[in-house]
Parts: sequence; C-alpha cells; structure tokens
Amino acid sequence: MGVTPIWPQAVDRSESGELSIHGIGATQLLEQFGSPLYVMDIGEVRQRARHFVQAAANAFANANTHVSYAGKAFLSKRIVRIMIEEGMLVDTCSMGEMSIALAAGAPGRRLVLHGNNKSDEEIELAIQEALPKIVVDEPQEPERIARIAQRLGKRARVMLRVTSGIHAGGHEYISTAHEDQKFGVPLLAAHTDACVCDHDAPVWEAMDAIADGPAIAALKSILSFEDQLELVGIHSHIGSNIHDADAFIQAASRMMLLRKTLYHTDAYVLPEVDLGGGYSVAYTDGEDSMNVDAELSRLAQALHETNRRLGMPAPVISFEPGRWIVAPAGITLYQVGTVKRVNLPQGSKDSEGNPIEQRTYVSVDGGMSDNIRPALYGAQYTALLANRQGSEQTWLSRVVGMHCESGDIVVHECQLPEDVQRGDVLAVPVTGAYGRTMASNYNQVLIPAVVGVDAQGASVMIRRQKIQDLLDLDQD
Repeated sequence: MGVTPIWPQAVDRSESGELSIHGIGATQLLEQFGSPLYVMDIGEVRQRARHFVQAAANAFANANTHVSYAGKAFLSKRIVRIMIEEGMLVDTCSMGEMSIALAAGAPGRRLVLHGNNKSDEEIELAIQEALPKIVVDEPQEPERIARIAQRLGKRARVMLRVTSGIHAGGHEYISTAHEDQKFGVPLLAAHTDACVCDHDAPVWEAMDAIADGPAIAALKSILSFEDQLELVGIHSHIGSNIHDADAFIQAASRMMLLRKTLYHTDAYVLPEVDLGGGYSVAYTDGEDSMNVDAELSRLAQALHETNRRLGMPAPVISFEPGRWIVAPAGITLYQVGTVKRVNLPQGSKDSEGNPIEQRTYVSVDGGMSDNIRPALYGAQYTALLANRQGSEQTWLSRVVGMHCESGDIVVHECQLPEDVQRGDVLAVPVTGAYGRTMASNYNQVLIPAVVGVDAQGASVMIRRQKIQDLLDLDQD
C-alpha cells in the first residue's frame, strides 16, 4: 500500500499497515536506534538536490547559475558531501556550520558565509579558507572585513545583502525582506515611496531613488576598499515557504535596477545576483508546494525582459534552497504514551469550522524539543500510525509532546485510529528541515539521533545524546 505525496518516494506500508522506508520498518528502526528518531531518506535528499541544480540551469539557459545549499535547514558531514557531489556550494552562517562543512572535506571555495552579526573569528576563517562569498549585512561591516583581510595579507570576496522591501513568506518571523527587521541594507531611503521600483515606473525615476538609498552607499563603501575587498555581487532573501515566483520576480527586478544604478554611477558591473531561498514544500495533504521547474522558468523570463529593458548583460544568478531539498526527505518517529479524551467547551470547532465535542490528546516521547516549529510559527504537520493498520474508525486527535508547556504541540489536528494506544509508533513527515537543527534540551530531554536510510541500509548520521552529555556540560 502506498502513501500520499508528502512522504518520501521510498516510503511504503505493508498489508499489516506498518510504515517502511527503503524496506526497513518503523518498528525495526526504533528498536535499533531508539525513540524518538529523525529518519532521513538519503536517496531523496540527493535526488532533490540534483533536481534543483538542473531546474535552475534549464530555466536560465542563457546565463550561468550557482546553487548553494542553505545549511541552516539541516547540516551534517554526510549532507555536506552530498551537496558538494551534486554541484552545490554550502551556505553557512556560524563558526559551527563552517567547521562542520570543512570537517566534511568541503573546500573553502565551495562555502559561503552569511550572518547579521559575524564575529571577527568567523570572518578570519572565511578569508583564510578563501570563501568565494562573504555576505555583508550592514554598512560598517566592509571596513571590518577589509581590516581583517589586510592583516592576513589577502583580498576578501564579498557581496551585499539588500533589503528589497518585498514582503513574502507567510509568518512574520520568516518574512525577511520587509523594512522592519534585522537583515540587510535597505534598497531605498526610509522616506522614499517604494512604488518607484515597480515594473511600470520610469527607469530613470527608479534609478534616481536607488542612487540616494543606503544600498548604493554600502556598495560604494565596498568599492573604496578595492585592495582588500572584491565586490562580487548583491544578495536578496525575501522569506521562506513561498509558493510561486511572483515575489521573487518583484525582488529580482529591484536587484537588477540596483545593478544598473551602480553601473550608471560607478561604471561597475556586478557579476552576480543571489536571489536567496524560500521555496515551499507541502507539510500536509492538499497543501501547496512550489513547482521549481515552472516557477524558475517564469523568473528567468521576467529577468531576461528586465535586463533587456535596462540594456544590461545577464549576471550569474544564484539560489539558496534548503527546506525544499531536505524537508520532504525527513520523517520523525515517536512512541505513544498517554492517550487522553478531553471534553471541549460548547461551541468548539475544528480547523475547518465543524462543531466538535471532544478531542483526543495523544502524547509522544518527544515534542517541542525536537520540533519547535509548531510552537514557534504555528506550523502544521500531520501524523500516521506507523506500526500497524489500526481501526477504521478515527478520532480527531492532537499529537502533543512531553514538555511542561501547554503549547508543546507536534500536530495541531489530525485523524488517528480510535484504538491508538501506549507503545504505538507515530510517524510525522516533512521534518527534514528545522527539526534537528533547531532542537533543544528543554526539560533536559535528550536530542534524538539522525539516521540516514537508503538502498544500502540505515546508519547513524548524528548520534543520540546521552545523559552523560548533559552531565559533562555541568562543570559545578
């Protein structure tokens, strides 16, 4: 028996109802590696990485493309090696992420450094390892990078992160290109009407507005350190989990106007425009997921027209997918503990507005410590009974964790068999991104292992924490 499209292609269900991945059953995985457990379909990761690289190349057939894997989604040495093998760079934003990538054997020329508050040590490592892009995030940073580069006797390659003013990404915390947030340098001065950068605005009017903005000033600052800094491009990231190309087209058009303005004022042609990440995946049945082949083609056509109108050659176009590559490849397995039926107040309704009288709370042996997204963003997931078929009759259920918080919710609402009981196994799909990487030891709960599964079998990618790990950190 098959499963729905939100599960990896190698996932199947036996006649008894047990979930398996590459032929290995959920029960066997928990018996061998413990519960809870992050399971990563390595074949799916590789296939999706290859697909995105090819989709970008196909869409932008008349330009060069670079794809960097956004390591913040999930990073391990094995994942780094897969991305390098599939032709990607690896985007990092901390000393820890750079160190893991380097330890995996990635050469410095295949890494990128981001961050709104980089330490001198991080910048120094990036320069020493000859990273091709250090993304400048604020106006004073070029001087600091230049000073470090001069001390090292090297020239750093930098690009500027620009806040385009395009709002995208759903939840406020994952929409990263509006003006009132911590990332990047604004394209326009605060008093400037953003509509001057609309597609139908006169080019000269838009360029005049951009020429007076903070981004141009920051780019000129970088150019003033020509002996220490090489300006390689501009960067735009507008948010996360975006379903179509519309907002990308708007932001990219503004980046092309910025590129034209810098050429007009300083005769400098920016070699690269990085359009960031944020490509959506479906977390529940029926939810939208970005068709990257179609939407990147739309984006390519729009940028071709923009550059033709501006009389500019096409730059290298870069992308930074993370979630799109690893989220659908991940599953989290839990064991069920307490099952509790709760009577609800009169007038209660489910997520579709239907009246409900009761809800079943199904507690599992993990929770917000291994997946903070439902508590942090109200993110929606679903769950499946994974060790057996279960009864045909179902209950409206809420899967909750073991932590001392009423907001410790894994799945806000799903249908589970009426006979779900202690010891059963639940599987939650689409947890390959921002699960393990945002995990915590809240309530001193141990962080689960990450196990990679493919046609060759299952093996530990990141080991499970032990109680001794917690005790070793406590130096009293």
